[in-house]
Amino acid sequence: MKTTSTGIILSASATGAFICSYFMNLTLDNVEQYVALVSVLLVDGFFGVWAGAKREGFKTFKALKVLKSLFFWVLLLTAVLTIEKAFLGTEWLSETILILLAFNAMVEKHIELKSILRKMFLMDIYLALVLIRILDFQNI
Repeated sequence: MKTTSTGIILSASATGAFICSYFMNLTLDNVEQYVALVSVLLVDGFFGVWAGAKREGFKTFKALKVLKSLFFWVLLLTAVLTIEKAFLGTEWLSETILILLAFNAMVEKHIELKSILRKMFLMDIYLALVLIRILDFQNI
């Protein structure tokens, strides 16, 4: 009885170690994509929460929406990179899919530079005013 439970524990820990090491290698091989994704989402979320807190007070569900969006995008990037690694000739997949999805998100959810600058403008951050003039944005 003891050897059966020991065998199950060893096989479960070996499987867990394999899966964790696979995702660690996947993340380290594509760290630039993860950093770019996380930084854009966190900067946009930070200024969105800050602007929202200034306008209508801090809303916990809106702050948690940033984390939900971050989790979704990281999970999506991981899935695409796993597919890309599994099949030969699909090195273009992550760039193509993520560019299309990121463009869709920019159009629908305003995850872009203009959105970040607009939120900074609403908080009276003067750097945003200078950047808006430099980039010549209209209709803020």
